[in-house]
Amino acid sequence: MTSQRFNQMFKRLEAKHEGAFVPFATLCHPDPSTSFRILKAMIDSGADALELGLPFSDPCADGLIIQKANRRALNNGATTDLCFEVISNLRHIYEDLPISLLVYANLVVARGIDKFYQDAAEAGVDAILVPDVPVEMLDAQHNFKLAAQKAGINTILIAPPNADEKTFESIAKTCEGYTYVLSRFGITGAENEFGRHPDEFKKLKELNAPHTLLGFGISKPEHVKEALRIGADGAIVGSALVRIIEDHIDNQDEMLKAIAAKVQSLKAATLKD
Repeated sequence: MTSQRFNQMFKRLEAKHEGAFVPFATLCHPDPSTSFRILKAMIDSGADALELGLPFSDPCADGLIIQKANRRALNNGATTDLCFEVISNLRHIYEDLPISLLVYANLVVARGIDKFYQDAAEAGVDAILVPDVPVEMLDAQHNFKLAAQKAGINTILIAPPNADEKTFESIAKTCEGYTYVLSRFGITGAENEFGRHPDEFKKLKELNAPHTLLGFGISKPEHVKEALRIGADGAIVGSALVRIIEDHIDNQDEMLKAIAAKVQSLKAATLKD
């Protein structure tokens, strides 16, 4: 059976008239033990779910801040096994917390597609987004979707601002757990402009797509409020949080305090009027 943690989260939040706040972090950044403390601080400060990036040498969808986090994690010994161990340790503490994984196709294929998805499920992952595999290829010879189904993992897809009707239909049909809606073109980064495309949410709702989370360029509470106002069910914030880690890389106590304060302010912005 496919994981229901994301669906259950959205139901809980809707009952409380709240949107979802989902922080992104690179796994094992800056190192496995600190990564665990960071993620725990995010959850304890109000995160409704986590989106976690598996470190990769060429993260093509990510901006400079997250690229540097990937390199730092890899330089400090990050491996897929260590990343799964961090997730597993979190899952033992937070049984109901939805966890999604952003991973580039090379890492999945290198491990073996079926084995990767099965290992991810055993670690406690609920959903996987492979940003460099388009929806048209999920059911082709690569069999990402089939492997996800076997493992009980949700397949997350990206809905870009320039998607045509056919692409939206494919996304709505194939996606599970949540739909990752891009606020703008380009790569991740808090320094880039936060876009607004409310028509996307209307189209996806009409097609009965999974709940929507808006990402890319979201870094402030007012961005989160705006995401909910234009129709998103929640927001994903990454680079703004990863930058805090980088800025406090030599002082973990200050890092964790700053992370907690940022998460609290962003989560507070999901309270609906």
